[in-house]
Amino acid sequence: MAKKLVTFGEIMLRLQPPGYARISQARSYDAVFGGGEANVAISAANYGLDSAFVTKLPDNPIADACIAELRGLGVDTSHIVRGGERMGIYFVERGASQRASNVIYDRAHSAISEATPADFDWDVIFDGADWFHFTGITPALSDSCAQICLIACKKAKEKGLTVSCDLNFRKKLWSPERACVVMSGLMQYVDICIANEEDAEKVFGIKAPDTNVITGELSEEGYSYVCRELTERFGFLAVAVTLRESISASQNNWSAVLYTGGEMFHSKKYSITVIDRVGGGDSFAGGLIFAILDGYDSKDALEFAVAASALKHTIEGDYNRVTKKEVLALVAGDGSGRVSR
Repeated sequence: MAKKLVTFGEIMLRLQPPGYARISQARSYDAVFGGGEANVAISAANYGLDSAFVTKLPDNPIADACIAELRGLGVDTSHIVRGGERMGIYFVERGASQRASNVIYDRAHSAISEATPADFDWDVIFDGADWFHFTGITPALSDSCAQICLIACKKAKEKGLTVSCDLNFRKKLWSPERACVVMSGLMQYVDICIANEEDAEKVFGIKAPDTNVITGELSEEGYSYVCRELTERFGFLAVAVTLRESISASQNNWSAVLYTGGEMFHSKKYSITVIDRVGGGDSFAGGLIFAILDGYDSKDALEFAVAASALKHTIEGDYNRVTKKEVLALVAGDGSGRVSR
């Protein structure tokens, strides 16, 4: 029987000036959709996993277009609730070379942020599901979203699902102090914790030794410490941390570590030219979830997830539009970029 993933969170309209133009230069915007948990569902669906995305969206043509796109990408949208006043928007100003990218949110009073626990019947949503995934972005949206996440996590554990969470700290949404309080309450229900090189420090005060994210100096041993500390504090079955060494906005080194069963696994490192880094962490999470559900061992699951997210950096938009075959080719060492004829 096919394995089923359920993700829950916000999906937004993403507006971006064409190419590398700054917002101050923009006279038009390219419009796409994107959001952490939707990105994960799409990634997993790409690889053949039964994926459902749950959210609340207004009853208007913009949301209709979003739902139609999700369906077209193989995602089950049958549990999306309709209502509320608006869909969140975010603007992306893409960086290049030494100029950093910039994200501006316009998501206050979005439909999902004003959702209530009564909007979602988790017994029905989780029927036949194997895995539940959310990110730290969702409980940051509002107190009611934090409450909904807690209810969903409790129900997921009651029904025997594996629960994963990408910490995804967003300083524009809440403070580290508030994040620590809310996320600590949720972590007792989480089996697999996913983070980047800053999340554990910003949310839980666990800092990797011998690292400097500003200069791009990251210590794999330092993140082994982070993984062990997170596991000891919350009892996770596994902790995965993506490691981005930012040489510039255009050039990154990309790798990850996975700690499970008392053993630390290190992925190979990819040198990537960044086309679009938004959604990079989500593509890692989607790849990791798929690989674990598909029976990969820990090392192979990590390599699949890192390769998938390396490829995502070459694709415009939030979604990782790559196939399982393409990911496996990169895992096997075919990173030449030669034309496929």
